[in-house]
Amino acid sequence: MTTDFQTAREALGARLRELRTEAGLKGKDLATRLGWQPSKVSRMQNGKQTPSRSDLSAWAYALDRPDVEQELHGLLAGLDLKQRYRSWRRQLAGGLQGRQEIAVRLTESTRRIRALEVSRIPGLLQTPEYAHVVFDSVAGFRRIPGTTDAAVAKRMRRQKALYDLDKTFQFLLCEAALYHRPCPVEVMAQQLDRLFNLVGQQRIEVGIIPFGAQLRRTAPHAFWIYDRRLVIVETISEELWLTGDDDVDVYERAWQWLEESAVYGAQARRLIGRARSALGPS
Repeated sequence: MTTDFQTAREALGARLRELRTEAGLKGKDLATRLGWQPSKVSRMQNGKQTPSRSDLSAWAYALDRPDVEQELHGLLAGLDLKQRYRSWRRQLAGGLQGRQEIAVRLTESTRRIRALEVSRIPGLLQTPEYAHVVFDSVAGFRRIPGTTDAAVAKRMRRQKALYDLDKTFQFLLCEAALYHRPCPVEVMAQQLDRLFNLVGQQRIEVGIIPFGAQLRRTAPHAFWIYDRRLVIVETISEELWLTGDDDVDVYERAWQWLEESAVYGAQARRLIGRARSALGPS
């Protein structure tokens, strides 16, 4: 079974390969620039060797991309699974696509994903248009390079996992996520239409926590549970990667308590349909 360390290392390798390809260089040409054996370039790109910070700095400068040095250092720091707090400033220093590659790899290596979203549609269920607006907003807020198209492409690649017969997905959305609109009306309408059609699909469970529902515990923030090994919590300044048994247990209990107040199937569709109608004719 692929470990989270290997998943993160492969994501870093994929980003290195992407940068080399964008520069129009073959692996052997980059190795010549760096004064390395071609096998070292290959191992790093394929997630077979852990690069050092100096390796990553050399890679960035050899490609005339000093702007991605901090991003690569942030991805390297992500290999340390004991690091609970991962700042967005470091993770997104070179753009959005590196973190999205990690999301792709995490999803590929997980059989059961449970996600709670409070005020937006989960990334795995987003339309390309909705995702594009969200990423543009993130880039503007973080004051980072606009790499929206690449990030959207990776998010859509990640969504292929929804059709993997060995995986199951469970989503809880607060009803507010159906009304909070980070995008134009027509984009939100398409997004709600897609969500409506996903309700009831095999291996994809979508529950809505209605306005006015009685809750054993309120939903203070979004979180994602990967199998029983990892919980990711997003804050404004950083991500929390929680791997301890006690942390996973408490988030599973939060999930179970919130799940009790959710509606599914026809009831969930009614709530989505009501939100869609509130947008007016498309």
